[in-house]
Amino acid sequence: MKIAIFGGSFDPVHNEHVAAVRAAAESLALDKVFVVPSHLAPHKHGGAYANGAARFEMCRLAFSSLPYVEVDGCELASGGTSYTYLTCRVFAARYPDAERYFLVGADMLGDFFSWKNPDDILSCATLAAFSRGAEGVSALHGAFRARFQKDYIEIPFCGERVSSTDLRVLLAFGKEPPALDKGVYDYIKEHKLYSNCAIAPALALEKSERREHSLRVALMAARRARSLHLAEEKVILACALHDCGKYVPLTSPLLKEFTPPENVPAPVLHQYTGAYLAEKVFGITDSDVLNAIAFHTSGRANMTDLEKLVFLADMLEEGRSFPEVERLRTLFYEDLHACFKAALAHQIAYLEKSGASVYPLTNEAYEWVKMQN
Repeated sequence: MKIAIFGGSFDPVHNEHVAAVRAAAESLALDKVFVVPSHLAPHKHGGAYANGAARFEMCRLAFSSLPYVEVDGCELASGGTSYTYLTCRVFAARYPDAERYFLVGADMLGDFFSWKNPDDILSCATLAAFSRGAEGVSALHGAFRARFQKDYIEIPFCGERVSSTDLRVLLAFGKEPPALDKGVYDYIKEHKLYSNCAIAPALALEKSERREHSLRVALMAARRARSLHLAEEKVILACALHDCGKYVPLTSPLLKEFTPPENVPAPVLHQYTGAYLAEKVFGITDSDVLNAIAFHTSGRANMTDLEKLVFLADMLEEGRSFPEVERLRTLFYEDLHACFKAALAHQIAYLEKSGASVYPLTNEAYEWVKMQN
């Protein structure tokens, strides 16, 4: 009997997961594949966004067309951090006479050297690796063999790269990602996963092209969130609502109790009305989110990483085009602080060159960031 274990957060599970398992089953002539949603993946310190029961059910729906697949809840039942070596021990004990494989993508194969007790994993199962997008798996054979005195098997499959982060952003914005099985998508909608009730009504205040801008801002910011140890939900919410005041006039009943600060330039005002609407109309109480909205255009001194992130993603999302944008985008993924400093310098130089006044908070932000190490 040949079995394989396929673990992951599956948050959410998507069509490329299914395609990879199908390719592995065909390539290795597998009799059974166990899909094992993690309780808490070691490399994802913030935990999963959907709970274990929901991810288990989404996996069950996604793999329902493959009769040889069984979704196994052993890691969910164990709780704590889900270490692969422990899971492999479980299946080695259950199926001592089976030929056992553990399935990984190219990204996970590259990290395998740093996994907890990798030799223990390889004593229980043979590693079988498939590609993701342009990432091949052949280049690591030499280093892998030198370290473990074993080889891994290549699965002849090259799937499309699908980002779970991007999927969660799209779902938060009410989009139906094509990478999701219809049953999985319906389950997500029914159970209101990956969403916040403030987002849809806030986006309804924007023009369609502005909603697409907000989506691009959220995608860019969310891709950077984990590396900054920021809660993805906060990042998406702040980005989704950052421009909700853009087209709401001061005469609107929604702003009847709003008092604008003095001497605010017209292009800056919407950051304040947006923060007011987020709190008073859409019920946002998180001060981190409200501040990220309130200063996303001007900046300010003592900005948090969340505030910087929204400021920069708003300025640098892929729909923006200006001479320095590519350099700043590269810096955005390398060093947020340096990018913020360079972006402020660019913004001030642009305003001065165009004859526009520089809002005092922007000058204060630049003077502050220059003093930081």
